[in-house]
Amino acid sequence: MRDCFVDTTTALLAEKPRTALVLADISASLFASAAERHPDRVLNVGIREQLMVGVAGGLALTGLRPIVHSYAPFLVERAYEQIKLDLDHQAASAVLVGIGGSFDRAESGRTHFSPADVALFDTLGDWTVHVPGHPGEVSGLLRATVAADTSAYLRLSILQNDRAYAGAGDLVVVRDAGPGAALLVAVGPMLDAALAAVADLPVTVAYTHRPRPFDVAGLRALAGTEVILVEPYLAGTSARVVSAALADRPHRLLTLGVGREELRRYGSAEDHLRWHGLDPAGLRRALTGFLTPAAVAG
Repeated sequence: MRDCFVDTTTALLAEKPRTALVLADISASLFASAAERHPDRVLNVGIREQLMVGVAGGLALTGLRPIVHSYAPFLVERAYEQIKLDLDHQAASAVLVGIGGSFDRAESGRTHFSPADVALFDTLGDWTVHVPGHPGEVSGLLRATVAADTSAYLRLSILQNDRAYAGAGDLVVVRDAGPGAALLVAVGPMLDAALAAVADLPVTVAYTHRPRPFDVAGLRALAGTEVILVEPYLAGTSARVVSAALADRPHRLLTLGVGREELRRYGSAEDHLRWHGLDPAGLRRALTGFLTPAAVAG
């Protein structure tokens, strides 16, 4: 995903004179050639993430379309105040592109964990959040987001599904278990694990790589009485959206994602998937404990 982001951004800088890129050392070497060709629009401020976002806000106010990039915890959590003030409050829009989602760089320790990033954007204005599940989704999402001239967060990861789903902003049914079946919504790279977990269960699976704005109309059309959310970030992040969308009908909701427990272990991304129950076996345990006995029996 990171390589696709670099290639697409490099092309956008050449194609669209309004495009600018602001870095804080992360990935700077990958954009060296672009910086040589566009020294006035590729800016590396050093390890100063708050300044990076502030500079992007200033560029946006001059009419440029800034892309801002770093590891998710540095880009979103460390610079949250600048996102709130220098972008939102000033009505200055930018495209924030984070890598290292949740625990991709687990071996680097807690400083590189960012499971709360999408939840933080819910405290701001109308941000679009994209969580691609495959590298093949990245270029199209980035191009559309840059062209939209609104504020957006593109959350990249080393985790990925086996195939890309182009245009899956609205919910796309990947597995249809028929009328009345429980609905599982998988966000981004959680799809393959979710499909494996429900392999022999009567559960409809829908996919999205755009959790914000959430496809409320699609959810209402697909949801029965049992809904499961599987997200690659903080568990329950989209619970309020789903609950509000289904407030006028009886339903049960199970939210699965990164837990709030402080594990104090590094490990690998695969370890954390298992520890948080986001691998197929963990998802299966959660599903069989939640679904009605008749649904589990098929």
